[in-house]
Amino acid sequence: MMKAWKGLLWFGWNQALCCVFAVVIFASMAVTKVVTVPYIPRYDLILLLCILTQYLMVKYKLETVDELKVISLFHLIGLGLELFKVNMGSWAYLEPAWTKIAGAPLYSGFMYASVASYICQAWRRFDLQFFNWPRGWIVVTLAVLIYGNFFTHHYIYDFRYAIMAVLALVFYKTYVVFHVANIRLRQPILLSYVLIAFFIWVAENILTLLGAWTYPEQRATWQLVHWSKVTSWFLLVIISIMIVVQLKHVKYRIGRQTNRNPDIKIESD
Repeated sequence: MMKAWKGLLWFGWNQALCCVFAVVIFASMAVTKVVTVPYIPRYDLILLLCILTQYLMVKYKLETVDELKVISLFHLIGLGLELFKVNMGSWAYLEPAWTKIAGAPLYSGFMYASVASYICQAWRRFDLQFFNWPRGWIVVTLAVLIYGNFFTHHYIYDFRYAIMAVLALVFYKTYVVFHVANIRLRQPILLSYVLIAFFIWVAENILTLLGAWTYPEQRATWQLVHWSKVTSWFLLVIISIMIVVQLKHVKYRIGRQTNRNPDIKIESD
């Protein structure tokens, strides 16, 4: 019984460390909602806090330099999506800011980066191992289709459910192994995608309540974010994990060629 409690506490503590970046964003939203700092717009203050957090996490080794590179890539990917979606009217950032580009504040990219931060840290802290991972060209093709559909569905048919069906076929054999206090556990990767997407949707409801951004139906009064957004986050989570895994795979191959031994475990089918 004591061993189970220790394992649970270890799991909770390491999950909390994985979520540091996301927690800082939440805290920044909550505090700046009720506390006004003079001479600086709220969105700009949140951006400065995100940058400071990123610097401190690397400085105090909560994140590695390699993880920072991945997170920066996600910031750019997320910001590109934000710029397009805001100008298509999908959602809006209603408050003024100096660091807005075409209606999207620069801090918005950090919300996507926080997802990448969680994945990178979880990989390291829980010693993730992926089994029956699809071949690289399949993963890259699906990632491009998913990301592209977020843009093209404004002009042509929304293929998200067709893509999700293909994902189910491609990943139904894939599972992830993780370690909790020397206990080896496994979970189907599709279940991992769904669980992470659900918790991000819960977080999204809190963030819109705090005024991080506003959907059209929330302009008059706040209401629960529609359940359909879970599918959007499901697809974004998949892109995130795909990119991280493929980058780790590339690093593993480079390590083999240079006689290094990176701690990366991916088995393709």
